[in-house]
Amino acid sequence: MPTSLRTLTALLAFSTLSLSASAAGSDWPQWRGPDRSDVSQETGLLKAWPAAGPKRLWLFENAGQGYSGPAIAKGKYYTIGTRDGSEILLVLDANTGKELWTAKLGSILDNGWGDGPRGTPTVDGDRVYALSGPGNLVCISTTDGKILWQTTMKSLGGQIPKWGYTESVLVDGPHVLCTPGDARGTVAALDKLTGKVVWQSKDITEPAHYSSIVPALINGQPQLVQRNEKSVFGLSPKDGKLLWQTSFAGRTAVIPTPIVRGNEVYVTAGYGSGSKLVRISADNQVTEVYENKVMKNHHGGVVLVGNHVYGHNDNGWVCQDFATGAEVWMDKKLGKGAVTSADGMLYCLDERSGTLVLAEASPAAWKEVSRFTLSPQSKIRSEKGKIWTHPVISHGKLYLRDQDVIACFDLKAP
Repeated sequence: MPTSLRTLTALLAFSTLSLSASAAGSDWPQWRGPDRSDVSQETGLLKAWPAAGPKRLWLFENAGQGYSGPAIAKGKYYTIGTRDGSEILLVLDANTGKELWTAKLGSILDNGWGDGPRGTPTVDGDRVYALSGPGNLVCISTTDGKILWQTTMKSLGGQIPKWGYTESVLVDGPHVLCTPGDARGTVAALDKLTGKVVWQSKDITEPAHYSSIVPALINGQPQLVQRNEKSVFGLSPKDGKLLWQTSFAGRTAVIPTPIVRGNEVYVTAGYGSGSKLVRISADNQVTEVYENKVMKNHHGGVVLVGNHVYGHNDNGWVCQDFATGAEVWMDKKLGKGAVTSADGMLYCLDERSGTLVLAEASPAAWKEVSRFTLSPQSKIRSEKGKIWTHPVISHGKLYLRDQDVIACFDLKAP
């Protein structure tokens, strides 16, 4: 068979499998989903909800403190919470909410904005990796909860950031990547089977902030894209070598995960910082496309749907043209919060009230379709804390968490 025909046949087969998988639902094995874009490929979801919201399938009220999100894989729901004086990896049946097992991760982060963990676990085959608020990284068997290895960000030279370690670690090939932040190297690659240090990024030695690493293929070259308070950069996955770097001065806390499309990298940050898009050339030279204040996202994240970025900019919900950075529209009908996307829709969560809005992902205008408010809500949340755990959609189900309270809703269209 000619090469071109074999390629076409393979592409058609892949497309068929992808369509089948999205219709049947898909796992969400890490922070912001399989590709860390926070855009689900699932289809056949409800395009409108009843007045009371979609049907609740189950409720779990013993997750403890923390803002950790869920990783969902092979029918299990993984998150990090607290119990009996320890941060724990908590594992539930994703379909029923039944507790399956827990594993201790170490001491609880003490923080005025709410104690406990921040990052989301990462599932890779028969292992799950969890980073606690104080910086304990633990590798655990998904079959029986046995701890296989553990290390600390302190042992890699890191110091706990002001609001704790919030990163959701990345598994990339044979490595698990984390950001301890240290003069030895901001980013570290560990052997995912043993926890042994493979490299630290000697060219980047800034303290850790609060963002998570994104794997990318830029101009055909595998890269790891990360950021700190002052810059955005790409590293070689093989040895941590700095490939490129561009300045982006954050203020106070740099949190949102970068977005990579092709050879372009987009970042945003709150506290008035703004947003920036850069283009990376084949020889890793950086060209600034724009930098402006249209999007100033705090920690609710942004999503790229089509050619537009959607998220909250500290003043309202914004649609931004990805290519030019121009504001397309802004709306203030919902308070500040987190966003995810699936089946052409936005799921926008108000961090104060717990109201979730279903809206069309449309550059024409804010097109709200339905809304409901999470109930019950946590009674153990810090007075300074809000509902900061991002919503997640997996296998036709919507998962919301407010500290100890986890709720699962049915999004499948009849």
